[in-house]
Amino acid sequence: MSQNQTTIAPQPGIMEISLYEGGASKVAGVENVVKLSSNENPFGPSDKAREAVIRAAHGLHRYPNTDHAGLRGAIGEVHGLDPDRIICGVGSDEIIHFLCQAYAGPGTEVLFTEHGFLMYRISAHAAGATPVQVAERDRVTDIDALIAGATPRTRLIFVANPNNPTGTMVGLPELERLARAVPQAILVVDAAYAEYVGDYDGGAELATRLPNVFMTRTFSKIYGLGGLRVGWGYGPREIIDVLNRIRGPFNLSNVALEGAEAAMRDREHIARCQAENARMRAWLAEALAEKGVPSDTSCANFILARFADAETAGACDEYLKTQGLIVRRVAGYGLPHCLRITIGDEASCRRVAHVIGQYMAERAESR
Repeated sequence: MSQNQTTIAPQPGIMEISLYEGGASKVAGVENVVKLSSNENPFGPSDKAREAVIRAAHGLHRYPNTDHAGLRGAIGEVHGLDPDRIICGVGSDEIIHFLCQAYAGPGTEVLFTEHGFLMYRISAHAAGATPVQVAERDRVTDIDALIAGATPRTRLIFVANPNNPTGTMVGLPELERLARAVPQAILVVDAAYAEYVGDYDGGAELATRLPNVFMTRTFSKIYGLGGLRVGWGYGPREIIDVLNRIRGPFNLSNVALEGAEAAMRDREHIARCQAENARMRAWLAEALAEKGVPSDTSCANFILARFADAETAGACDEYLKTQGLIVRRVAGYGLPHCLRITIGDEASCRRVAHVIGQYMAERAESR
């Protein structure tokens, strides 16, 4: 390097980020694959959402509105929430990033559990904060461990509830206990999978009542709009005001806003998806257990299948691929002996259960 050249370095923490890898969608040499790796809704978005997207496409030459009033109003109407306490983003990922950008930074800590969503660590590093991971208890969020792991430097605590990739969850009283025990930090309840739970508001009531609780949600799961990238957050007005100051004014397109609003209002489609997911989730868990592959009770739209060891899980994954079935390895989440399997339609669930049964039988015979 010459004397006139200098090293241009990124902010501290950036190079600590491992690139996020989404669920695979292709298998070399295999056609007509069934993708069960990204927790997508197998029934897709509602017809009303599709129609709204088509209509919105006629206005692609126009900038979208900056206040997202229509979408926030629909969310507020459906969930009984104050639209002024709602912020919309490019998936809930962007809301998570806003929170870290606004409230974390060098010298502060961001707390989460060992099998928590990878974006918590990534967004903490991006803000220059120190990510702090605490143990779970049998793949369930341990509130006592989070309280013990908090320090005066803790600014954000992320709890995915239900959690991805475990599918487990804790009760709202436990979340309130955590929020009250660490008042200097914002407890972020990541409720991306809340719609797959029965009577559960995702933490909305806590975020209404407590000054340090914030809830994030997404349109990428049960609403079937992963390709549009829309999420939202709800919490105290003071936090919403801060986040809106760093939100790009045109972060969501016309197409995304119109599609999401129509999807939110189509409750019949959501009810059908909820019922079918619950039915096939129970069926798949039982079918896998009968084949010697246990899983925890899932509260989401996937099953975390547990195998004897990492080698068995990896070999099963490769076998599934040869049969055109793509599931998700979760070694990056500290679960190398597990495979996360999205609840697909009935045909997909029966097919994946059959193939895993074949694999387990062949493995048993070879020993």
